[in-house]
Amino acid sequence: MQSLSPRARALGAAVLCLVIAVVAGLAVDSRLDRHWILRGLTVFLAVCCASLLLTDQTRRLRQIVTAIGLAMFGLIIPVSQTTWSKPPEIKFALQVATDAKQAAEKASSSTVTVADVKAAAEARGGGVGSLPTEKNTQVRGADAFPMIVRAKRDQGRPWACVSFSHGMTATVRPC
Repeated sequence: MQSLSPRARALGAAVLCLVIAVVAGLAVDSRLDRHWILRGLTVFLAVCCASLLLTDQTRRLRQIVTAIGLAMFGLIIPVSQTTWSKPPEIKFALQVATDAKQAAEKASSSTVTVADVKAAAEARGGGVGSLPTEKNTQVRGADAFPMIVRAKRDQGRPWACVSFSHGMTATVRPC
């Protein structure tokens, strides 16, 4: 059995890393802000590294540098973005969005209201809106979308913003 040529191994590594980059980008919950610009840039850089790896087989150092670039942009960055995309406050906000949508559907409503989100957050032990402080006594994000959702009722930051567009489509992002 013959071993694979360096060009075939490079092509296999390039295809594998690009598939991982695309799958990792699509694995994130669709309600989250997926950072498409950063993900697109990493896929583009992975493609550039793969093309350099495939076309230039002359210098060993250049092969090593492009292989490291391919691993970074095609594997490490996309996987880490996917893994770190749901900190606890985002997970809580996603649960609240799901509960609010279910409450609106149960009430035969065509839109999720601010009251639905507030009730869902409070039912899970959280709070809505920013906490008043000595500097800023005004509560923000409690009466209109995007709403600030806190995982604990008496905790300030970190929090997440939840908004609903087109009635039932949730969007969750850090705020």
